[in-house]
Amino acid sequence: MAAPTAPRNGDNVLLSATGLVKSLGGKRVVEGIDMTCRAGEVLGLLGPNGAGKTTTLRMCYGFLRPDAGQIRIAGHDLATEGDAARRALGVCTQDDTFDSEFTVRGNLVQTGRYYRPRQEDLLARIDVLIERFGLGPFANQKPETLSGGFKRRLMIARAVVHNPRVAFLDEPTTGLDPQARVAVWELINGLRAEGLAVVLTTHYMDEAERLSDRLLVLQAGKVRAAGQSREVLGDVVGEHVVLLSAQADGTAQVIEWLRSRGARPAQILADWHVALDAPGLAAFVAAHPDLRYEVRPPTLDDLFLALASEDRR
Repeated sequence: MAAPTAPRNGDNVLLSATGLVKSLGGKRVVEGIDMTCRAGEVLGLLGPNGAGKTTTLRMCYGFLRPDAGQIRIAGHDLATEGDAARRALGVCTQDDTFDSEFTVRGNLVQTGRYYRPRQEDLLARIDVLIERFGLGPFANQKPETLSGGFKRRLMIARAVVHNPRVAFLDEPTTGLDPQARVAVWELINGLRAEGLAVVLTTHYMDEAERLSDRLLVLQAGKVRAAGQSREVLGDVVGEHVVLLSAQADGTAQVIEWLRSRGARPAQILADWHVALDAPGLAAFVAAHPDLRYEVRPPTLDDLFLALASEDRR
């Protein structure tokens, strides 16, 4: 399921965050991050653990106050027009945070009633969401009786019950089986088609590549790269990835040769992975004409390996 091209709707920017800074426990964890997301667009927010993704998200949806910077949601300043900004955003956190006293339908009703002004057609909206998210058979059950996949569906439905303009989905498919993940992907595609601005964090690289129209890659609290997948990979990884068997004769010498020229090989199980640009690949081929190896385009998994290698330097 390839991600469709998002409708651009002119310059309809629904999320605008500029110059975000945040320190926690005396440590600067976010430093000068800018981020935008338009109507009908999925922005993939990526980065290794500790890169600042969740802190950035929590500032954008009002859970944390930034030390510096500005956040606007659907044109409303989160700091000075907090009620209007929060009314225009919805949040699906990493953890399931249901009210166990209420049924599936009851959770949606209670959440919808939190927002002002209250929707006149709230109950009709809930009926539509229950049908669309496949929650009909479970509408009168308690959330803890649901499978993991249906719990995540309920979390996303609850995030959008009040018709927000921007949805923040923080690792929405963690722990789900492949079938349940695909079902959630379809729901996210549906939100995009409705014109929501969706900000997605995930550690599943296939998910990021399939769903995201643009990527924003964070590293050590800063923006490391931004753009479409191919652009980001070119900026961080390079144009090619060479795979070498770690058990082959002479591989150790080849790895040292690569390191001496600035490459950063990473060993994964029985293979070495080496990212190279076009001149680097040409030099490698010329220097090792009898070597057996594989060359492939880079993936987002290679991006994470490259970031981890940079962090260790």
